[in-house]
Amino acid sequence: MTPNTIPILYVEDDDAIRLSLTQTFSLAALPVTACRSAEEALRHCQQGWPGIVISDVQLPNMSGLSLLEKLRQLAPECPVILVTGHGDIDMAVQAMRAGAYDFIEKPFEPERLLEVARRAQEKRQLQHTINHLQEQLQAHSQPDLDHLLLGQSAAIVRLRQQIRQLANTPTDVMIVGETGTGKELVARCLHDYGARKQQHFVALNCGGIPDSLLESELFGHEAGAFTTANKRRIGQIEYAHRGTLFLDEIESMPLGVQIKFLRVLQERRIQRLGANQEIAVDIRVIAASKVDLLKLSQQQQFRNDLYYRLHVAVLSLPALRERRTDIPVLFEAFVLQAAARLNRPPPTITNLHLHELLAHDWPGNVRELKNVAERFVLGMHHSSGSLLKEEEMPPLTLVQQVEQVEKTLIEQMLKQHHGRTQKVYEALGIGKKTLYDKIHKYGITLAHYRDPEE
Repeated sequence: MTPNTIPILYVEDDDAIRLSLTQTFSLAALPVTACRSAEEALRHCQQGWPGIVISDVQLPNMSGLSLLEKLRQLAPECPVILVTGHGDIDMAVQAMRAGAYDFIEKPFEPERLLEVARRAQEKRQLQHTINHLQEQLQAHSQPDLDHLLLGQSAAIVRLRQQIRQLANTPTDVMIVGETGTGKELVARCLHDYGARKQQHFVALNCGGIPDSLLESELFGHEAGAFTTANKRRIGQIEYAHRGTLFLDEIESMPLGVQIKFLRVLQERRIQRLGANQEIAVDIRVIAASKVDLLKLSQQQQFRNDLYYRLHVAVLSLPALRERRTDIPVLFEAFVLQAAARLNRPPPTITNLHLHELLAHDWPGNVRELKNVAERFVLGMHHSSGSLLKEEEMPPLTLVQQVEQVEKTLIEQMLKQHHGRTQKVYEALGIGKKTLYDKIHKYGITLAHYRDPEE
């Protein structure tokens, strides 16, 4: 199930309005069921209703607020959007306090209703995803890859495809990405979805171990190999036998150790420090780097032969600023996860919050977003309501922030309309040339959004 297929229940007693807006949903390819009354709606919304509800407040017999109260009991995770009369602020506040997802004030443009409905569908889909993941974890089953690597941007969809293609092969893999993009998570996915999943996954950060200790950590040593070696120690390479060895920040590996590690890659044999005999090892190596190893090798700071030995299968992880359309879904997921872990109610995420998140440059990538979500749940955000600390505020001009939001909106429309540019420029209310100028300006690749069969 995708967000666009989450069912919508629309409740409106005015026949003309109900027919008109039902057609609006249908033209937008959103699945809708129309009801004349709250009582009729409740017959559809039995325990576990998987969709969202949009209801007018003023209904005969049972009101929209009463419907909301019933739905909080029947389907507490169901987003409910209430349509209120013009100027009825007190009722809107009452609705939000009662647990409404959002409200729309009459009169409104149909596009405004579609926008709120799609956000509610995304929230509902995200909740389904998290519930499914929790069920799998409780059953000790393997989570779906789509639920571990959240997002529907072209870059993340392509990454999941590459992981599925590589997981069951014995090929060593190189992962390249900025700090905080999830390199260890991707390495773990390659292991968990491959033939070695029952064996050890051994992770070692080459930059976190002093150069003098890294060789012993990797290869192990015999008793007496050096002054403090009181007994034999099995190294990480040997411990990963029949499993996966993940080496993060491999660019930090000293040149002398690189020579020995290259031999391991070529021969799949190691020799403990202080030992005479060699030991055969069956390992899959996944290395990761946050810098350009080719440039380092050209500067003779990384061995050229090791570079080419590692760069057989390469996974490039996108920076968060390159997949901005995923930010709302990721943030919502991180907020819900943090709330569950900290045993706190998840706070409401507003449009202002999302605009702030979309405008930020995210130098710390997904890891930074996760930290912001946890602070948000703990109530440690800025007193002004901002999610970001002052030192995290983007040093961007207003024009740059507007451009980032504009680029994200265009990408969202392209995704929604499967790359059909006419639909996009009509939905955005701009001309064809303007759209193509902006696509060129922001370096957007149309092919990423078009259906392959078209």
